[in-house]
Amino acid sequence: MDYETFIAAHKPQLQSSGVPEHFWPELYRKLSDQVFDAGLAFSLLAFDYGDEPRSPEDPVWTLQVSKEGGISAADPTEIYLIDHAWTFRTDNARQLLNDHPELVSRLAVMMGLQQDDDVPPNVYIPRILQEMWRWCNTYSVNAEGLSVENRMPIWYVMDEVGSAILHGDTPNCRVVPFMHIPEGITYSLLFPTEDIDEGDSLYRDCVEGVPIQSKERDALLLPWRYSTLAKEDFAQQEPPKEYFLAGHIEETLPNPDVAPPLIDGNRPLKVYSQYELVNQYLTDASYEIVSDPAEADILWMTSHFKSFREFSENNPNQFVNQFPFENVMTIKDLLSVVCRRMARKQSTEGSDGDDPLAPNPRWLPVTYNLKTELVQFVSYYQNRAQRGMDNHWIVKPWNLARTLDTHITDNLAKIMRLQQTGPKIAQKYIEHPVLFERAELEASVKFDIRYVLLVKSVDEPCAYVYTNFFLRFANKPFQLDDFDDYEKHFTVMNYGQYTLRHMKCDEFVSNWSTQYPRHPWDQIETDICDMLKEMLLGATKLGPPCGIGASAQSRALYAVDLMLEWTEAGTKVQPKLLEVNFTPDCQRACEYYPEFYNDVFNLLFLDQENLDVFRRIV
Repeated sequence: MDYETFIAAHKPQLQSSGVPEHFWPELYRKLSDQVFDAGLAFSLLAFDYGDEPRSPEDPVWTLQVSKEGGISAADPTEIYLIDHAWTFRTDNARQLLNDHPELVSRLAVMMGLQQDDDVPPNVYIPRILQEMWRWCNTYSVNAEGLSVENRMPIWYVMDEVGSAILHGDTPNCRVVPFMHIPEGITYSLLFPTEDIDEGDSLYRDCVEGVPIQSKERDALLLPWRYSTLAKEDFAQQEPPKEYFLAGHIEETLPNPDVAPPLIDGNRPLKVYSQYELVNQYLTDASYEIVSDPAEADILWMTSHFKSFREFSENNPNQFVNQFPFENVMTIKDLLSVVCRRMARKQSTEGSDGDDPLAPNPRWLPVTYNLKTELVQFVSYYQNRAQRGMDNHWIVKPWNLARTLDTHITDNLAKIMRLQQTGPKIAQKYIEHPVLFERAELEASVKFDIRYVLLVKSVDEPCAYVYTNFFLRFANKPFQLDDFDDYEKHFTVMNYGQYTLRHMKCDEFVSNWSTQYPRHPWDQIETDICDMLKEMLLGATKLGPPCGIGASAQSRALYAVDLMLEWTEAGTKVQPKLLEVNFTPDCQRACEYYPEFYNDVFNLLFLDQENLDVFRRIV
């Protein structure tokens, strides 16, 4: 690859990373010739704390300029290649360490963990997994055609030279990741941003772009510099309407002057569906599947539908399976906002039931947006820590599904680093889940429950639950440890190489009555329905864009995932809302209950309630 070809291939990377153009020729030369000459310009020095113990935030190493006369930011040769000692994804970090004891020993020295040469390397693995968040960096690959899985963040720890560069609020250098396309290898590039004298240490800003002396910066720097934000207000406020519109596809509302659709009862309703299971299982004679949406009375879409005004004016006698601005329920951070509208009022007397750290409403796990509520989250976390309360959190992207890029941890430094890999929420992890005994495992495991929610209208709320609920089980006994063990802490087993435990709800209820005879399932289902009613009322309490919009042409099906938690010292079973899914996978529903779509369509479009399977909640 000649220089021109190199630049053509790498220019977007170099520009987005802010690598000054005068360094590009030297970078090309060093990559072509594989020149790693940082050792000629810098010296690696260890801090000696003597008999004083080193705190976790204290540096272990520092990198100093040893080049005679120092280095100049204007010198086009002062760019250096830094190799990576360890590259991993969070779901394989432990396995890589178990497989490579020599890597464990190397990282233990770099992180200042090694105390005794006679200690086996595997002893350091838990400490490395705990401490690595102040040492690792991240990048992601977004090349066209890559699957969502392959776009997940990649983490890496630089070699001893790169890892010795300390954080500084007034940095004198930058370090950025760089993928060399011909090799398919990622390096880090080190270059000065100002002249650095011989004998001076190198400093980089680990949270570039965050204003100095801001609370957000203090929070993000927690992996490297401890500070307390416990006195900051952790109360959450209703965000403005701009929050609901940020990144939202433009959406219109129906023309309110258009009359509701008229149904011709003398012929079958024509259904156009983008979902193959509807075409396969909607067998009732009241419906006819068509291939042209223009012919249809009912549009059953799996793609987002946003043109409700045009729809009402141009197709006034068609139905569609979506409501305007339903994303306030189906996007995780917005769901928590609309649910908090149902919080009970705090009393002025400050009774025991008014603990500001308690979830409110009680069925919603405490949830913070790690971008817009970062400082509030850290304050809430540190206030819980001061009271010795459990602080395990599940950190998940609000725009992804199937537990992708989802993490469970009580490590605040890790949460601050995960915040930097894309929009995420932190939701209080359920530390006392109600477990289910799987006889074939001779163990009790986590499980979650999926209810299908059917919404007929929101201006005068009308909604039902499908009482044939669905179950998902973990495959290993639950304990509050080993949070990177997927089969212990997660229940989504229908993707990847996992064993999926099938169980219909009737069998579950029978087992439940044996395992928990003091907690009748009928009462728990009533509590679940009350929770779903409150959720829907919260989502419709305000108009668009802050709430779901009314549409006489809309009917919708959502899947609601929830868990059960022991509260009040293990005496009460409390449903906990996890998420609401848009166009959910209904394969199991169809396989378990072949009349599923017949019942659903008859309820939504013909007002035929099958009381054996539906329960009205509002």
